[in-house]
Amino acid sequence: MKTYQPKAKEVKRDWHLMNAKGKILGRFSSEVAILLMGKHKANYSAHMDSGDNVVVINAEKIKLTGKKKEQKVYQGHSGYPGGFKEISFEKMSKEHPDRVLKYAISGMLPDNRLKAKRMVRLHVAVGEKHKYENKFNKE
Repeated sequence: MKTYQPKAKEVKRDWHLMNAKGKILGRFSSEVAILLMGKHKANYSAHMDSGDNVVVINAEKIKLTGKKKEQKVYQGHSGYPGGFKEISFEKMSKEHPDRVLKYAISGMLPDNRLKAKRMVRLHVAVGEKHKYENKFNKE
């Protein structure tokens, strides 16, 4: 008996609308990452991209537990001397609330050649409005 391997043309991509209002950042991000990877599907295969498209609304209303709201810091380095940058969660959530979710979800995905393709299928919107309404109204 041979193990079934799904083909790339057999992958059916669905659309999921997720509301981040009142959800905890880490737990919500892991749910979204599972949908992007396709692990919720019966024909999941680790070597190919079989995930779905995910639209997240109300990104600015995500919650953190404990003192993370005051203590969480995003760090980056440009690669040049003196290129270290830090930005607090409070500042990031005021200026770019969508990036908070994108960074968290990106951290939940495995670091391989499929990560960039999966992140392209993630669409984060601030507020209730988003530009993918026609993908959900197929009735």
